[in-house]
Amino acid sequence: MSGKKIVDAKNDSNGNVNAVRLEGNSSFTPLATAIKMAEKGQVDAVVVNPKSGKKHLRAKPDGKKKNNLDQLAD
Repeated sequence: MSGKKIVDAKNDSNGNVNAVRLEGNSSFTPLATAIKMAEKGQVDAVVVNPKSGKKHLRAKPDGKKKNNLDQLAD
């Protein structure tokens, strides 16, 4: 079972993605919540934890740039 797809994203004033909209939802989900959901398989995305220790949410790699979170937030 795959999770819900991310269909939109929203940036904060610094240009960083801070919320995503999941398929079937009309409102945005805070990024921290979406990360927790992705870790449980409820969101179709990948959680990465770079050396900085701050978790990031990324679209699953598929070779398409149009569905990357930064592109969705434009």
